[in-house]
Amino acid sequence: MKLHETVARVTDRIREKSRPTREAYLSQMNAAASEGPHRTSVSCGNLAHAAAACSVADKHSLASGEGPNIAIVSAYNDMLSAHQPLGAYPDIIKAALSDMGATAQIAGGVPAMCDGVTQGQAGMDLSLFSRDVIAMATAVSLSHNVFDGALMLGVCDKIVPGLFIGAARFGHLPILFLPAGPMPTGLSNDEKARVRQEYAAGKIDQAELLAAESASYHSPGTCTFYGTANSNQMLMEIMGLHIPGSAFVNPGTPLRTAIVEETARQAAMTTALGDQYTPFSKVIDERSIVNAIVGLHATGGSTNHTIHLIAMARAVGVVIDWDDFSDLSAVTPLLARVYPNGSADVNHFHAAGGIGFIIRELIEAGLIHDDVSTVAGAGLYAYTRTPRLDQGQLVWDAADKTPRNPEIVRNVTDPFSETGGLVVLNGNIGRSVIKVSAVKKENQIIEAPAIVFSSQADLMDRFKQGELEKDFIAIIPFQGPKANGMPELHKLTPPLSVLQNKGFKVALVTDGRMSGASGKVPAAIHMSPEAMDGGAIGQISDGDIVRLDATAGTLEVLQVDLSARESVTRDLEPERRGTGRELFAGMRKLVTSAETGAMTFELSENA
Repeated sequence: MKLHETVARVTDRIREKSRPTREAYLSQMNAAASEGPHRTSVSCGNLAHAAAACSVADKHSLASGEGPNIAIVSAYNDMLSAHQPLGAYPDIIKAALSDMGATAQIAGGVPAMCDGVTQGQAGMDLSLFSRDVIAMATAVSLSHNVFDGALMLGVCDKIVPGLFIGAARFGHLPILFLPAGPMPTGLSNDEKARVRQEYAAGKIDQAELLAAESASYHSPGTCTFYGTANSNQMLMEIMGLHIPGSAFVNPGTPLRTAIVEETARQAAMTTALGDQYTPFSKVIDERSIVNAIVGLHATGGSTNHTIHLIAMARAVGVVIDWDDFSDLSAVTPLLARVYPNGSADVNHFHAAGGIGFIIRELIEAGLIHDDVSTVAGAGLYAYTRTPRLDQGQLVWDAADKTPRNPEIVRNVTDPFSETGGLVVLNGNIGRSVIKVSAVKKENQIIEAPAIVFSSQADLMDRFKQGELEKDFIAIIPFQGPKANGMPELHKLTPPLSVLQNKGFKVALVTDGRMSGASGKVPAAIHMSPEAMDGGAIGQISDGDIVRLDATAGTLEVLQVDLSARESVTRDLEPERRGTGRELFAGMRKLVTSAETGAMTFELSENA
């Protein structure tokens, strides 16, 4: 299928602007690969340390260098539902590899915090920065240089991007990603949203809210709404870093166990010791990054990836920005309705055809590159299949040609929307992004007076006092990465939704994040430059008339010269103490803007 003109043009543009950084990255990876398996070049003392805790058989294998040794980098902990199932994976992996004369070692663990637990809490100020901590922890884990390949075990918001960035520094190795899968469906998303709004409106008490939340998040596995965690899994699939169909198989099932085993075997078969060598640096290039952006738009994925994907791309020398997202969104049809862009959850999405259906539609429409390398071999078309067990054996079926449920997935010829729903907003406040796939047309243009809030809590307090029963655009500055780590502002969705349901025109403008929970209230987020950098969002005053026009891609304060106003500062020290926030002072000083990935370190080829 001929590639869509815009997709081809954007890919060429990315390739051209990335040429020096991509060449530098590949030069480094090729040099590492040319040294051959590192285990054969370390000293006897090094190797003895690396094998000291192994079985006799594994010590022999490691010493001989005949069979591949696969690193396991895990985000396992048993406090987070999405990562609890990962605890069983190492034994499954080791058993599967033993049958083929290979070995595996747990190379290291990475932290995995949950934005669901830290919402509205001080810990949320560490969330974005945890991505870079995870990247560094991944690099530390792999730095022992006795591995021929690696498996990345992780699922949620900052964990997968962090694992990806760290793994990219070892891109001469084959690296596969392995998730846990979503928990079974609990309380419906429509009911969960209704209960949250009733609680925000004071109609039910905390006990009723907790009962609803506990019925939603109820067992091991990923949360089932299509936020950043499940967007991560779609990205790993469409970028060719999973074995096909890995993303949304429930944990604790025979099929999930078979997928873990097959992923381990594939990692061993694609090392430099065999004839199917497939390094990470070959799988991830400009084309796979474009595929990831298109997949995000086609499924209504998380706006967090307008930050994370930029950082992930830069880790492999590929330079992308919001204009690339915007241009691709304009030609990518929305093919899925999954909460918060619909009522279905990811289990319903998977049952309706899921990622395999979406990838097939995008390939056949010329909207993504099929001519890529993947961990499953050449070409992305292998990912148009869905796995199942046939008499205990893992097999794949081709994706259906027609949707099993047209309320959840659609063909390219009959999309939910002609565009992906992500819009870049420009104006005298700066640049920001907005996801409109769940925003009604009548709410995509709002002109109203500004109300400036000092924090998320400030808005919620004034809502509870009944002070916000009117049209307004909420301005929440000093929420960017340099200010306080760029926390997500999820708690604002219920009160703003209540006001919208009452007929008021409301919207949000912030240099903070809303992530995968961006829903029916228009939210201009990731504003750059942020207030802490002197951005104009910090110059807005109560009563200024703000116009947000998602159809035209503009966001402006009308009839005001913001640059003529004095710079505004805010004492943020109280928000930088406690819950370990003191330890991240260096990161707040180093972090780049949202549009450049909010990164806290310089990669040598990008310096």
